[in-house]
Amino acid sequence: MAATTTDAIQHRRGAQYIRLLLIFVPLAVVLDRIDSLSPAIRFGCAALAIIPLSAELVYSTEQIAHRTSQTLGGLLNATFGNAPELIISLMALQAGLLDVVKASLVGVMLGNLLFVLGLAFLVGGLKHRVQKFNRRGARMQRSILMVAAISIVVPSVFDNFIPPDLHDAEDALNIGIAIVLLLTYTMSLLFMLKTHPDYFSDADGGGEEAGASSWSLRRALIVLLASSVALAFMSEIVVDAIAGTAAALGVSRAFIGVIVLALIGGAPESVAAVTMARKNKLDLTMGIAVGSSIQIALFIAPMLMLSSYVLAPRPLNLMVGNAGIMIVLFPVLLISTVVGDGKSNWFKGVQLLSVYALIALFCYYMPDNATTPLFPP
Repeated sequence: MAATTTDAIQHRRGAQYIRLLLIFVPLAVVLDRIDSLSPAIRFGCAALAIIPLSAELVYSTEQIAHRTSQTLGGLLNATFGNAPELIISLMALQAGLLDVVKASLVGVMLGNLLFVLGLAFLVGGLKHRVQKFNRRGARMQRSILMVAAISIVVPSVFDNFIPPDLHDAEDALNIGIAIVLLLTYTMSLLFMLKTHPDYFSDADGGGEEAGASSWSLRRALIVLLASSVALAFMSEIVVDAIAGTAAALGVSRAFIGVIVLALIGGAPESVAAVTMARKNKLDLTMGIAVGSSIQIALFIAPMLMLSSYVLAPRPLNLMVGNAGIMIVLFPVLLISTVVGDGKSNWFKGVQLLSVYALIALFCYYMPDNATTPLFPP
């Protein structure tokens, strides 16, 4: 009971610090009306505003989840945990920034697998010499990640072999991929939540702390709705300022999508994953970091592909350049190696963070007008 109370106090203190960033919400709205202002300043203010709004959305979802069954609660947390990335991507779709959407999707996956998990392993490993997690669940998760990577590799390779006049075949392939991914996601939920939940139980035999809701259902629903609407407005400001920000700072749009937007949208989940690792709850950390990446690949990405036929000037596909294939495939292979033994330590975290830094440097110096772009629009 004492440990639970301490965790709750620490959570509230952390939430108070994050809520200080809510000042950037009205500031971003005001600055967006000043046409002469640098796009980088508008982008920065709106980006900082997204962090506390994402935290409020995630926390209100947790409060609602406490009032439901464990299965439904877990699904709610996973779904709304990725809501910031979904909202940002929808705004970019409407603006026709298909390359930014693809960069953001890939960036969220890489951010969760390399940065979040690497930081969690590092922080947790510095406090606990060796940490354990459920090896069976990790193996299942890494195989699902490989399916996700293949879903990006297949259309990318296909595009290299077809002539320009066969775009209809490419569209049909992308629709088929979206349907396969959605079916796979549905089956993965059935496997994880219904038929084989023991594969994803705590490695030490303990379950996740149930916790108690401190908000009323009405308050949780109001905060969920309000933060979602505010996120949509902030995301629109961010998307409108991407091109100008990239030009003003001298960075590529790929870097903004893969690194900046991914870190901003996933900030609350990053804090949660690292906090759980420090408490030696690696299964929860794996569920947050790897589970979020799986949902982005198998649910958010195909839903955006299908939505693009209505929202975007032209359909979204998962095709990336040859370098993009490397960026997607190599981290998944590294994760398969790192988590295979069901144990972690601080140096494994260093390895993951090192690869993330290498990819960040690659995206930073890759120009938008490269011969073969990372994320073709």
